[in-house]
Amino acid sequence: MDKNTQTEMEAAAFRGLIKHLQRRSDVQNIDIMNLAGFCRNCLSKWYMNAGNALGEEISYAEAQQYIYGMSITEWKEKHQTKASDEQLKIFEETKPLHADVSGHN
Repeated sequence: MDKNTQTEMEAAAFRGLIKHLQRRSDVQNIDIMNLAGFCRNCLSKWYMNAGNALGEEISYAEAQQYIYGMSITEWKEKHQTKASDEQLKIFEETKPLHADVSGHN
């Protein structure tokens, strides 16, 4: 496989993940983080960092807009619920496994 095809495939897979996470607004970030060690915010930071590394000026808010499909404020108002004590406990226990870009380590 040539590098261009691989990059196109990776980009399509990433867009599919983003579309899926936008559709599954019922799934809370803390649940994704607790199970997989990353969440929508991590994806936003990866996206922002990749753009900046390529010379594209993109803010964290702009990256979140892309990942969430709306502003983070709107997403929180529409979809975010308060984390339970159990979710917060698991979050703390799994911190060593969280993505380095997350800022939680």
